[in-house]
Amino acid sequence: MSNTTLQHLSDAVRNIPDYPKPGILFKDVTPLMKDPALFSEVLDQLVERLKPYHADYILGVEARGFIFGAALADRLKIGFIPIRKKGKLPAETYAYSYALEYGIDTIEIHQDAIEAHHRVIILDDLLATGGTAAATAELVKQIGAELVAYGFVIELDFLNGRQLLGDVPIESLLHY
Repeated sequence: MSNTTLQHLSDAVRNIPDYPKPGILFKDVTPLMKDPALFSEVLDQLVERLKPYHADYILGVEARGFIFGAALADRLKIGFIPIRKKGKLPAETYAYSYALEYGIDTIEIHQDAIEAHHRVIILDDLLATGGTAAATAELVKQIGAELVAYGFVIELDFLNGRQLLGDVPIESLLHY
């Protein structure tokens, strides 16, 4: 799919300057979710790109990855697994801590969510520096499951986040 075909999706993404801190231009995907036609088109595009990977589960990263990931899993007729911040999941979890520019964060997955024979796609709304996606991949590796692809609605190319994600295919709809 060419970038010109997706231009109307890109035009709908709202830019919010100086959020969450001065100097950052935040790419807000909520207008894509608010409009049923745009949301459906985002999902159609993700299905087209990710269906060939024949995954068993979508791993949606908190929080906007839940929205796109759960809807995508439904469209693909596969399961959805939430990747949550520390302390948010009620059952036994696997955890992975990783460095952020402003500290340390920890993400978790239920221990019984996936098994070593499962094929998974990590899905989030945005690929920036790649830290959260790479941390999620470490959880998958810890379990022994097969990470078959990453999916993102937006990729901020200038931050080179895909460099942290190794040789696993990355499917991003919109590039900035």
